[in-house]
Amino acid sequence: MTSSESTDQQPSTDAQRAVTIKELRVYRGPNYYSYEPSIHMVVDIGALEDSPTDLLPGFTEQLMALLPGLHDHQCSRGHDGGFVERLVEGTWTGHVSEHVALELQRTAGHEITRGKTRSTGERGVYNVIYGYLDETVATLAGRLAVKLVNHLITLVDDLEQTPGRSTIDTDFEFKAEHEAFLRTSQRVAFGPSTQAILEEAISRDIPWQRLNSGSLVQLGHGVLQQRIRATMTSMTGSLAVDIASDKELTNRLLAAAGLPVPTSEVVRNDDDAVRMARRIGYPVVLKPLDGNHGRGVAINLNSEEEVRAAFVEAYDQSRQGYVLVESFITGKDYRVLVIGGNMVAIAERVPAQVIGDGSSSVTQLVEITNSDPRRGVGHEKVLTRIEVNTAAVELVRAQGFEMDDVPPAGEMVKLALTGNMSTGGISIDRTFEAHPDNIDIAEEAARVVGLDIAGIDFLCPDITQPVRETGGAICEVNAAPGFRMHTHPTIGEPQFVAKPVVDLMFPPGTASRIPIVAVTGTNGKTTTSRMIAHIFKGIGRKVGMTSTDGVVIDDRLVIRSDASGPRSARMVLQNPRVDFAVFEVARGGILREGLGYTRNDVAVVLNVAPDHLGLRGINSVEQLAKVKQVIVEAVPKNGAAVLNADDELVAAMRRACSGEIVWFSIKPHNRMIADHCRRGGKAIILEKGELGDQLVLVHGRRRMPLAYTHLLPVTFGGKAMFNVQNAMAAAAAAYCAGAHLHDIRAGLRSFTSSFYQAPGRMNLTEVRGVKVIVDYCHNAPAMIALGDFVDRFFEDTTGIEKPQRIGVVATAGDRRDQDMVDLGYQAGKHFDRIIVREDERLRGRKPGETAALIVEGVHRAQAEGARVKEVEVVLDEIDATAASIERANPGDLVVLCVDRARAVWDQLQTIGNVAQAGAADEFMQD
Repeated sequence: MTSSESTDQQPSTDAQRAVTIKELRVYRGPNYYSYEPSIHMVVDIGALEDSPTDLLPGFTEQLMALLPGLHDHQCSRGHDGGFVERLVEGTWTGHVSEHVALELQRTAGHEITRGKTRSTGERGVYNVIYGYLDETVATLAGRLAVKLVNHLITLVDDLEQTPGRSTIDTDFEFKAEHEAFLRTSQRVAFGPSTQAILEEAISRDIPWQRLNSGSLVQLGHGVLQQRIRATMTSMTGSLAVDIASDKELTNRLLAAAGLPVPTSEVVRNDDDAVRMARRIGYPVVLKPLDGNHGRGVAINLNSEEEVRAAFVEAYDQSRQGYVLVESFITGKDYRVLVIGGNMVAIAERVPAQVIGDGSSSVTQLVEITNSDPRRGVGHEKVLTRIEVNTAAVELVRAQGFEMDDVPPAGEMVKLALTGNMSTGGISIDRTFEAHPDNIDIAEEAARVVGLDIAGIDFLCPDITQPVRETGGAICEVNAAPGFRMHTHPTIGEPQFVAKPVVDLMFPPGTASRIPIVAVTGTNGKTTTSRMIAHIFKGIGRKVGMTSTDGVVIDDRLVIRSDASGPRSARMVLQNPRVDFAVFEVARGGILREGLGYTRNDVAVVLNVAPDHLGLRGINSVEQLAKVKQVIVEAVPKNGAAVLNADDELVAAMRRACSGEIVWFSIKPHNRMIADHCRRGGKAIILEKGELGDQLVLVHGRRRMPLAYTHLLPVTFGGKAMFNVQNAMAAAAAAYCAGAHLHDIRAGLRSFTSSFYQAPGRMNLTEVRGVKVIVDYCHNAPAMIALGDFVDRFFEDTTGIEKPQRIGVVATAGDRRDQDMVDLGYQAGKHFDRIIVREDERLRGRKPGETAALIVEGVHRAQAEGARVKEVEVVLDEIDATAASIERANPGDLVVLCVDRARAVWDQLQTIGNVAQAGAADEFMQD
């Protein structure tokens, strides 16, 4: 399922009375609309904007008849029935779709109540937000909800056209659609064992990720992670599983340890099976050597014919083609669950059966039993429906009945020989009734096989008596035993068996989360993220970092792409080497999928400026700030938010933070910071001194100098003020994440803006005597900061002839027209010559369209008497790079605002190498 889908339905018009889904998104983690994972549907209700539910005759009644559980929805009223009141009073169908989607999830066993519906500002178009436990189930619920609402609207329209009708025709196959929805929900849902472990992990605040469509789940982050598949864990030995799967080998090992086991032999054909049955002595049991869940098991076989018939089914269920013949032990069937060497639960398993009432046939008794609401398909519910198959019919016949016969009242009729719950059996909790000797035997059996989680199957007359005295034996040792019989016994108290499993993987006091630092802002995200990662790499941490450059694991680029979104974050958290994570968080990723994780220990917000406006419903810089604020909202109480005190929109985010606030500022005498630190708070400030500007960490009354700005390579002698700010933010984040001041100083002083350490971020080189800077500058705010640097770069220049400044400028085609004009205008203030190019991906623009808008801004600056003298258009990025070098003289400065940084860098090296080769040839000729 993709995170975003557009519907194939045509948008509704004012003439249509229908709800259409314009867009559907899955948010995996905190997002713009909710702190919790959510589904976001953008729906268009068309002409229904003028028809709330109180104007739709019969709509409410029919909806409640189909989904009576809606009576429990409180909505905004705060009491049961609140949503029904809203329906009667009149609400819009977008809101109805939200509640129907929630109720449909509830029918699938997903108790979710979070939801809200808000107008987008466009007539008839609404944002429908609702929570989920499983995204597949939730998206299906949303689509079925809209389908149901539209059907009821159609019926209302028919009723209005036929006033004489007193009832509404319900020809919509909602029951069939709902059953299909439930079947899909059952297919994608975790089994009861996995779900029990997950619920225990969640209660301990252990994060988790589903790794496949089945039951493979990661608990914890990075180097701290453990994995489970059903009830197998990262600690379950493969050798122990192999031993448990080989029932003959298991019996031999248990017998060698002096544990009671039945006599058994392995055979490969029915003749050998008969011969071994005679040797062992009837009655016997046949089972596949490597089977599970009771499949192919036949018990109490008393003749050659029964053995031959049972062999066929047992052989079919064996992957290796071996069948085990063993002596039949009489008694009750008990499952002893051993975890970490200790017994944690015991259940008596009773095979599927019915009890005669004197008037119902066996078939009718099965139907009555299956009507129990606790019974469902597979692991859908506490109990499984009894399946009447050929084996069941034969077993009933062996007891002297046919399926249509009526058993006497009180007579028990078995429909299965084994007590597995998956075949319709029931369980009775016997945890506190077992004799200590029997518990010792079970625990020893688990140790002999070597399983951390084992299901020991006992057959004995009474578990309360020692089996060595009363008779009985261990008939099987199971790897990955099911928990349902213990967590949801039919009779008796449930046992919380998931707790010792989680204790095994995460003993009390053990960490499960690695530190996460999230960095966002309009400009400077990647550089700041790299600085933080560099500091902790110097400490010796195995840092996983995401950025627009790609995914970096322990200083190695493993994926080269724009990786500033939630999927890349989850990849880092899955890596078993990572013990510290630094995430660059972009606006697009938050709006597309949310954060992708639940919380970050440190949130860094650098700045908020107009960029990417007009996309995904974000039309103002205030809305953009709310998007970036998501990482601040994801800070826990023991975390911290590092905020730019010089940016009003960023400073306002302090109200959304549950943890502490750490400020950074380049402006002197900030009263807010002074008051904050006086109360014991933290801040990084810029102080002027005799030797230059200095970064100072203030913590309460303590003032701790960090570094002079001119000694930080990334600041170009303190001239790149935007990198001074980035360094301050990185230092504050590192301090909050536990780095020592010495390590922070060392990291800042050794971090450079070389292409190989920070590609596309103020990379300085020299080509033919021309100084060239490569940077990703792509919007007006970034151009203002870059222009300030260019001005500072030449402030010490002396002489009659001033160096020329050449800028190669461009931006992405999905920006607004005004943003492109503003970029050109700001560039015109700082460069003598401007070459305008375009990105390789035009993003919906025609060739030359983006360039023309930038040129318009340059001409506007030119008309106001700005610095720029010449402007030209060279659309191709590589050609524009070559043109800028051709037009420059030694000593000039060329600033390349790049899209494909590596291709441009390679081009510069090629030009430089050609120049060096030419100079060498000229020298040789001389």
